[in-house]
Amino acid sequence: IEKSMRLIGGKWKGSIIYHLKDEPVRFNDLSRMLGGASKKMVDQRLKELEAEGMVIRRVINERPIAVTYELTDFGRSALNILESMRVWSESNQI
Repeated sequence: IEKSMRLIGGKWKGSIIYHLKDEPVRFNDLSRMLGGASKKMVDQRLKELEAEGMVIRRVINERPIAVTYELTDFGRSALNILESMRVWSESNQI
């Protein structure tokens, strides 16, 4: 459990993974989706997820720089866990 929580636990990692579930997302769009997270916090969590092999960062335009993030297969493997957590929290009105 501790290893899993290090990978997807914390305040923003699970939310980031969940928002990347359907398609690659640009950094600014992801920051807006997360609402209460600062851009610095989003950047830090994305770097951690990238280092852990859960997210791929792609530069799609050099001038002005545009970056997208998408889940790796390993990152996708966490979606079932996160979905179960979402259902559990909703069914218990947390």
